[in-house]
Amino acid sequence: AAMGAAELLLHTHDVLHGLGVTHWRGEDPAAALVLDRLFPHVPRSGPDAPWETLLAATGRAAFPGLPRRRTWRWYGDPVVGTGVVLCEISPSLAGDLADGGTGGFTWTADGPPEGTRAAAALLLRDRDRGAHRPGWGPYAIVRARDRRAIGGIGFHPAPDAEGRVETGCELVPSARGCGHATEALRALARWAFAQPGAHELCATAEEADGPSRAVLLRAGFEHRGAGRYVLRGAGR
Repeated sequence: AAMGAAELLLHTHDVLHGLGVTHWRGEDPAAALVLDRLFPHVPRSGPDAPWETLLAATGRAAFPGLPRRRTWRWYGDPVVGTGVVLCEISPSLAGDLADGGTGGFTWTADGPPEGTRAAAALLLRDRDRGAHRPGWGPYAIVRARDRRAIGGIGFHPAPDAEGRVETGCELVPSARGCGHATEALRALARWAFAQPGAHELCATAEEADGPSRAVLLRAGFEHRGAGRYVLRGAGR
């Protein structure tokens, strides 16, 4: 329903503007419902401007003080955690990130992190090789309270024949120490173990990287030695 409403609102705007009717605007209550359902990663232009926010979210206008979006998408089923929302980085968004763009997200001033750009480049490589599986790539971590992207998390590659899959997480410096990485890992694990064929998440953290090791342990991973950490699905 939200997707249908978005299509009607946005394409009515496009057709009318193409005909020179530039004063038309969609109704704010409908735009607000579409934003809440499909655009959990988009900051609001203001409490009284949902229509303007929807136009900016879909690249038809610019947010105040920010460049116009080069690419965008909506999220019908994001991965929701406590205080964070994980939004999958699709190949089109990955291409924008790899080229130095935002990937359609509004980042904190110190983002995106280089690891997230590198993960986007790996996704493009896998797509070109025919090895990309939707859902089993990188995600942007979006902070729920202000809808700012604060890091990346995800898998590489998809689960193997034994149901094992590698995961990793990276936050921008300004978002560290607030529990966001732990909650993102917990949410990602819930999603992974709800999919067929995934039984074990694996991660690595160097001995000297105390914060990363602490995040993995808080998220329920077990240390297996040599910097390896494992989280197994229920009943495994």
